[in-house]
Amino acid sequence: MPVAECTGYAYNRTRHAYLATQLRFAGTHWSRFRGLMGRDAGSFPAGHGLWIVPSRGVHTFAMRFPIDVVYLDGDRVVVHLEEDLKPWRLGPLRMRTASVLELPRQTLHSTGTALGDEIEIAIGKRLEASTT
Repeated sequence: MPVAECTGYAYNRTRHAYLATQLRFAGTHWSRFRGLMGRDAGSFPAGHGLWIVPSRGVHTFAMRFPIDVVYLDGDRVVVHLEEDLKPWRLGPLRMRTASVLELPRQTLHSTGTALGDEIEIAIGKRLEASTT
């Protein structure tokens, strides 16, 4: 898969909750386009995520499962949320968005993530098992 193998994490500072402890980065044209296409839900369990930079919106074409999507501005503040975005859909475009987080379904609900929350993202860092 063309998504970088480098992992990191996404942490909601406002809610004190991890959105992803195994976060992958999609920063090339191809990796942003490909995203999670062709994967099954079992390959994207709770704790996983994909950070797409730059991005103002997403699609779920050729995906086999719904996802939660967090739209972030340049300061990594949540400006829009899409819960349970079904396969073969277009997420809305948001011009204030600089990047998006694609997360497993139910992540937003389980973490209480809301508009205005501040998200910390670190790529190339692994969390110890005790923090997940």
